[in-house]
Amino acid sequence: MPIVRLAQTLAAALFAALVAAPAAAQKLTPVRFALDWRFEGPSAPYFVAIDKGYYKAEGLEVTIDPGSGSVEGINRVASGAYDMGFADINSLVKYRDNPRNLAVKAVMMVYDTPAFAIVTLKKNGIAKPKDLEGKVLGAPAADGAYAQWPIFVKANNIDAAKVRIENVGFPVREPMLAQGKVDAVTGFWFSSFMNLRAQGVPASEIVVLHMRDWGVDLYGNAIIANPDFMRFNGKQIAGFLRATIRGIQDTIRNPEAAIDSVMKRNPIAKRDVELERLKLALEKNFVTPDVLKNGLGAVDMKRLERAIDQIGLTFQFTNRPSAADVFTAQYLPPREQRLVK
Repeated sequence: MPIVRLAQTLAAALFAALVAAPAAAQKLTPVRFALDWRFEGPSAPYFVAIDKGYYKAEGLEVTIDPGSGSVEGINRVASGAYDMGFADINSLVKYRDNPRNLAVKAVMMVYDTPAFAIVTLKKNGIAKPKDLEGKVLGAPAADGAYAQWPIFVKANNIDAAKVRIENVGFPVREPMLAQGKVDAVTGFWFSSFMNLRAQGVPASEIVVLHMRDWGVDLYGNAIIANPDFMRFNGKQIAGFLRATIRGIQDTIRNPEAAIDSVMKRNPIAKRDVELERLKLALEKNFVTPDVLKNGLGAVDMKRLERAIDQIGLTFQFTNRPSAADVFTAQYLPPREQRLVK
């Protein structure tokens, strides 16, 4: 009998060890991720990846915080307050021009076509960029679209002296346009479009001048990473990107289901508004001809070099970064896993 009990004890201990081993292996690495803006439709893929356990399957415990602009995220990641973030790659180019700044890099492109736009109303008579002359343009100082205004001006031969810039806050930007206090605004087009709709402006009255359609040949927002986090957590970054791509794929396939992950975290938002905002972003910014050909997340390094050259038309570089200084594809999964399905 004692031998039987000993055997049972040993078997129980072995079973406990076998159970404990996977549990220890499943210790999750915390990842702090900073969004560029509020929890709205276009942020759905990250929350889908959380809700479906894609990050946890990669050994990650991801927490996501909202932001207050697509430029701010660079400083949040550079400071180490966040490991990774979502920010404007063109602002990152300017940031990397200063050799004293940390070597923050983009590790995955999300908005292959930038969301930068000038948004106005039909009644204001602005059908093309030159029509902005003699008008009042509302632009938040921290707005990623406003950061490209000098390029837009140069590309379209606008006499900037004839455009009055009014520094407006994000919350009042579209209301001021709807009330006629400004003639146009800079912004991410899908946000301004839906915010104007919320102000009671009919879609047929909204005019969007997409900067990419008017000579601003840039990329948009990308996932960026802190250099120390890259140095010590390359495996975790690769896992984060794999999981995020799965979240984007699911969102593309079924945006109606994906938007539920946003609504759980922003209960005061209107579901139909955020769903439409998400669909607009997917159609114009996430999924482009280049993305359909090359897959999610990658960039054409030659195109990125041209974009840096274009930034240099209106920004005085002192230590011009190269495309390789700004973006690395080393953490991306193979193309087959990134193709839009």
